[in-house]
Amino acid sequence: MEYSNINLLHRALDASNLRQETVSSNIANVNTPGYKAKRVEFESLLKDAMDGTGLQRTNERHYGVSGASDVTATVKEQDGNMVGDDGNNVAIDTEMAELSANSIYYQALISQTSAQYSMLRSVLR
Repeated sequence: MEYSNINLLHRALDASNLRQETVSSNIANVNTPGYKAKRVEFESLLKDAMDGTGLQRTNERHYGVSGASDVTATVKEQDGNMVGDDGNNVAIDTEMAELSANSIYYQALISQTSAQYSMLRSVLR
């Protein structure tokens, strides 16, 4: 069970890293005409997998997940939130808030991962 917790934490860290890159890209393109902001989906996919309402994989060649530790983050284009006349929908205030929230989320994940490894180390002693 510990290994699945660590695997899940690593997937969440990967999602947080992807979110950091995505938000940074959104900020870099704040003045690019026609640019559509992007968002990372992970937590909602994880919740669906844990609730059993997500796509289930019944064959290794199928899409879907076989469990919560199999969930991977995806990047999707954000709809709505039209900010400029040029079709760009990046709102810098939203992006800065997303950046701050992701930083706190990442630190919490690092703390949890460190705690999991500490427990494993204490068992091995």
